[in-house]
Amino acid sequence: MFLKIKKIPKVHWSSEKPYNFKPKFSTFFFLCFGLTLFGLGEGLLIVSFTGASPWSVLAQGISLNVNLSIGIITLLVSIAVLILWIPLGQRPGMGTIFNALIIALMIDICIIFVPTPSNYIYQLILAIVSVILVGVGGGIYLVSNLGPGPRDGLMIGLQKVSNLPIAAVRATLEISVVGIGWYLGGTVGVGTLLFAFGIGPCVALGLYLVDKIFN
Repeated sequence: MFLKIKKIPKVHWSSEKPYNFKPKFSTFFFLCFGLTLFGLGEGLLIVSFTGASPWSVLAQGISLNVNLSIGIITLLVSIAVLILWIPLGQRPGMGTIFNALIIALMIDICIIFVPTPSNYIYQLILAIVSVILVGVGGGIYLVSNLGPGPRDGLMIGLQKVSNLPIAAVRATLEISVVGIGWYLGGTVGVGTLLFAFGIGPCVALGLYLVDKIFN
């Protein structure tokens, strides 16, 4: 059962080492493909107007209390998360760098070119699709083993320490983040809750599908 997955599977296009800066083409392709789906999902969630992802809610909540822009807060939160990697034994790699670049690009593309559905039911459907895309995309790029993004690296490090299923670790992390963001004044919507509760199982599903298809 995919909800019980506790480790990132290895397939034939996975990098042998996460700190490989000269990967084979197939590894680099799936890294970029996974991150593109991830960024597309993040962008579609914003476009759906049903609520931002938990980390965006956190950034918004902090910005309301320290008089800094959401963009600056997002950067500072990412740096803070990377610092938390140190006691967990995590190190950045190529995937960490491309995570920031590709996801940011896809979010901008969605905001510019994808219109918000006028019907609320369609907005909810778009939000559900976006969470699935983020989860599956996250699973694909993690399997490439070229280094996780800041938040995924935190998830992996916490999983190793706790030995809990990835789905449980990710869900706990997202729910905690959105709770803090909401307490600080960040806006929470149905899409936010869908993301917080759904991203853990969706990442686990992405890992499971990649493992079944390529092994």
